[in-house]
Amino acid sequence: MVIKPKVRGFICTNAHPTGCAESVAQQIEYVKQQGDLGDGPKNVLVLGCSTGYGLASRITAAFGYGANTLGVCFEKAPSERKTGTAGWYNVAAFHDQAKSAGLYADTLNGDAFSSEMKDDVIAKIKEEMGKVDLVIYSLAAPRRTDPETGITYKSTLKPVGQAYTTKTYDTDKDKVHEVTLEPANDEEILNTIKVMGGEDWELWLDALADADVLAENCQTTAYTYIGKELTWPIYGQATIGKAKEDLDRAAAAIIGKHSNLLVDAHVSSLKALVTQASSAIPVMPLYISLIYQVMKEEGTHEGCIEQIYGLFTSCLYGDNPTLDEANRFRMDGKETNDATQAKIKALWDQVTQENFHELSDYAGYHHEFLKLFGFDIDGVDYDADVDPQVSW
Repeated sequence: MVIKPKVRGFICTNAHPTGCAESVAQQIEYVKQQGDLGDGPKNVLVLGCSTGYGLASRITAAFGYGANTLGVCFEKAPSERKTGTAGWYNVAAFHDQAKSAGLYADTLNGDAFSSEMKDDVIAKIKEEMGKVDLVIYSLAAPRRTDPETGITYKSTLKPVGQAYTTKTYDTDKDKVHEVTLEPANDEEILNTIKVMGGEDWELWLDALADADVLAENCQTTAYTYIGKELTWPIYGQATIGKAKEDLDRAAAAIIGKHSNLLVDAHVSSLKALVTQASSAIPVMPLYISLIYQVMKEEGTHEGCIEQIYGLFTSCLYGDNPTLDEANRFRMDGKETNDATQAKIKALWDQVTQENFHELSDYAGYHHEFLKLFGFDIDGVDYDADVDPQVSW
């Protein structure tokens, strides 16, 4: 079939297998061009391996350090009449590239929050890897079922304490307008922490340690976004912010509970990028369009693979990692420094419906959005007939 993008709101309901494969290939090539990265991980578990920062982490571990990688994701397979999800095609492309390079790679598809998936992963590690020395936690989901109680929790994107009115950009209507977000109640805050906080990360490390599949000196990191003043009301001082605080709690708990193995756990704060998750968050399409404009002008713009390559080489396996007062790795300094934020704030104050496309890099934002699903990538013939049924 000929596959063209079908965009509805903040998601694209289809994906292009050839485009996704090309996107994965470009990220792999970037890592290869960096040369020998020295000592690093040998056996890596990536929870949330199919898109964005998780995919970039798997690529960096495999093609930067020659690591064996086991991934976990929740993706939809293609059929004769419908495409699979972008993540499905990304994983298929990664498998192909890893096989060609003689690298071990396997992926389990299902609910990463479940006890059953933890058991399946542990069995796979025991059978084929031995022990893992790096665990990447990069899960993003709107809901989570607690494996112990069976209760399903749903996250909420709301401020805490008081209502918040701000500018936003509606990608559907091509409209800059104000939006008011009502404050979350206590139950919504708790539910968001249950979904997006550190509980599941902690459960994963407990299960891996109990099964004796964590290597001594194992490292683990969970990804987060902190931001600055413009995004604090929806990130820092909000339900998401409360969940992020719980990630810090979990990191300290993991270090304490598994000190016998010298496990090192950090939350990693990364820069704002177009992802399937960020596209759904009020404020972010406008904010990201503006930071792309500013950071490209400054020559400091980075995508997923550049950020994660930097995280691995400077923090996870670097001699002088950048840490903040909460013991987090900080890879967001090029975005959150005062000078860059001042430029973004100036544009934010000026931007209106009439000048949005002039002041922002929405073209860059939209390109990156389509690229998530394998579209708008140079070198791909989108008029060609392609088979959507790609297997791993």
